[in-house]
Amino acid sequence: MSHLMQNYGRLPVSFVSGQGASVRDSAGREYLDALCGLAVTGLGHAHEGVTRALQAQASALLHTSNLYQVPEQERLATRLCEVSGMDRVFFCNSGAEANEAAIKLARRWGNSLEQPRGTIIVMEGSFHGRTMATLTATGNRKAQAGFEPLLKGFVRAPYDDIAAIEQIARNNTDVVAVLLEPVQGEGGIAVPSDDYLPALRRICDEQNWLLMLDEVQTGNGRTGRFFAYQHAQILPDVVTTAKGLGNGVPIGACLASGTAAEVLTPGTHGSTFGGNPLVCAAGNAVLDALEDGTLMARAAELGERIRDALRARLKGNNRVREIRGKGLMIGIELTSPASGLVQQALERGLLINVTADSVVRLLPPLILTDEQANAVSAAVADLIEDQ
Repeated sequence: MSHLMQNYGRLPVSFVSGQGASVRDSAGREYLDALCGLAVTGLGHAHEGVTRALQAQASALLHTSNLYQVPEQERLATRLCEVSGMDRVFFCNSGAEANEAAIKLARRWGNSLEQPRGTIIVMEGSFHGRTMATLTATGNRKAQAGFEPLLKGFVRAPYDDIAAIEQIARNNTDVVAVLLEPVQGEGGIAVPSDDYLPALRRICDEQNWLLMLDEVQTGNGRTGRFFAYQHAQILPDVVTTAKGLGNGVPIGACLASGTAAEVLTPGTHGSTFGGNPLVCAAGNAVLDALEDGTLMARAAELGERIRDALRARLKGNNRVREIRGKGLMIGIELTSPASGLVQQALERGLLINVTADSVVRLLPPLILTDEQANAVSAAVADLIEDQ
């Protein structure tokens, strides 16, 4: 009997080591990792720079407290602000915590206004985490079931629908912010139209709302830019990130600009472990690897390569509804539920995921070789064709 709580449907495999885009299980079998621990190990496994930074920091100082100055944290905050256009950063331990901080920031900002406001617009099909606030913000009824009562103060809109946002603006005077993913990950790799984020920026400016972007999955180079909003050439008021920022080390960050950056003052929010020396050393090593832009450009190139190969192989396949994505966020939407493909892929030495019931999701590392990219697309096409 396992003494672990049974909240995960674990696959029958244990991984013991990894190198680059490959992992090895306890029986010595090797697998091609096209999932990256759900978009976490963007630099691959056992990355030399991250490993070296962790070893050096672990031998010097693991943790103190945010009661004191943390030089690695200060350095990482400065670098994140430089690459994002934001002004300040709050560090935490996960994407859910980063989004929780954004929600609290929006509420506190709204309550500071002459006419206080507190409602946050969130999207259908979204995923923001599993804390009570982020679960409420999430647009997945299955994930919310059994955890009622959910929190008040959220109103939901269809994704990629500006008319719906404009209607809310006309009818709801309590809105303080809009929270959304630039590309929906758990929702099935939903990529909005090119004018969606600019239109949201315009509306938020007109209504004096905060535009808050959840880049937990899309950030850190995965879509071909450091943050996905940079494709749209806009600047949000708040942006959250995690996952790839630590390449496997638990770290999250909530970044803010303008008046939103001044909301959290001493005593209003905090984290015991957030931004400690160890995790910030990893974060700085990740930024070192991404700094010259080569890997981000590579992510855009590889994503297009894989999608083109899949479209060529699966053209005319009646089971395929659409192949879409942005950079190395790739979704193959099928016409029927596809959860069985995960086990079948595992048996063939490939790690993938299925989300939104029928979307095969690929989140391979940015360091993937051309040969590995070809192997991923060929293996996924084989899986679908064999159904």
